[in-house]
Amino acid sequence: MSATYLRAFTLASQEAEEGFWDPLSSNPKTRRTCYSTHYPFGVFRRRKPGAFTFDPVTIFYGGNGSGKSTLLNIMAEALGLLRGAVYNRSDFFSDYIALCRWDAGALPPHSRILTSDDVFDHLLGIRELNEGIHQKRAELFQEYTSARNSSIQLQSLEEYEAFSRVVDAQRKSASKYVKDQLMNNIPERSNGESALEFFTHAIGENALYLLDEPENSLSAARQLELKQFLEDSTRFYRCQLIIATHSPFLLSMAGAKIYDLDESPAAVKRWTDLESVRTYYDFFSAHAREFDRAP
Repeated sequence: MSATYLRAFTLASQEAEEGFWDPLSSNPKTRRTCYSTHYPFGVFRRRKPGAFTFDPVTIFYGGNGSGKSTLLNIMAEALGLLRGAVYNRSDFFSDYIALCRWDAGALPPHSRILTSDDVFDHLLGIRELNEGIHQKRAELFQEYTSARNSSIQLQSLEEYEAFSRVVDAQRKSASKYVKDQLMNNIPERSNGESALEFFTHAIGENALYLLDEPENSLSAARQLELKQFLEDSTRFYRCQLIIATHSPFLLSMAGAKIYDLDESPAAVKRWTDLESVRTYYDFFSAHAREFDRAP
């Protein structure tokens, strides 16, 4: 059974933004000149995205600069969602959020936002861990060689550990000795495999998840795997997903409501009517004969 924890969200209106910067405003921050940016004020002023209502799966689509990531960050901050990686948060974020409105039930405490920076941090952690494992593996091979050539005799309890290593090394091949010592060695995976694993571990049951371009680092095949996992998460595990993406595979998710942020106000569209998807379609249609050729 699907779930909808966040029902609606309305960004600050143009009038509300202008009112905040009114010279007669009582907020002293509006008169200071020490700030290098007023972000996120002004991001949506020209686009006028309007109000959003949400389904179990809602997708924000738009070109670079359309504000997809900013929109997710505003919503995550307003709702108090868990967050891993830091983001571009200015001193005016809380002021902007105070001008927004939303309709939400009680959010599960493990609801969170997941960004490409979270995936990058995960991949970096695996790389560092694997490099540590490589170093440990080399040390264990050296230990094995030393133990094989040792003739230590057990004469006291203090020598038991060294004696055990010698016996163990003499009973096993080098590869089995090292493997047994490492025990929980992390299998090395490609970035795509590790990125997909990140989402399958980070997304649990019964929660709201905001996903910022989760297709990054994923091949087409892995994106299809992620699509199936996300569909199952909403269909069977009561997750609500709000996704910012360019991926045609994720845009085709079953039952997704898609907002085109390139429109003003943002318009709900079918995934097959989106500009980038039509570009893919036109390209492959133009090259259809090349796919028909025998290998």
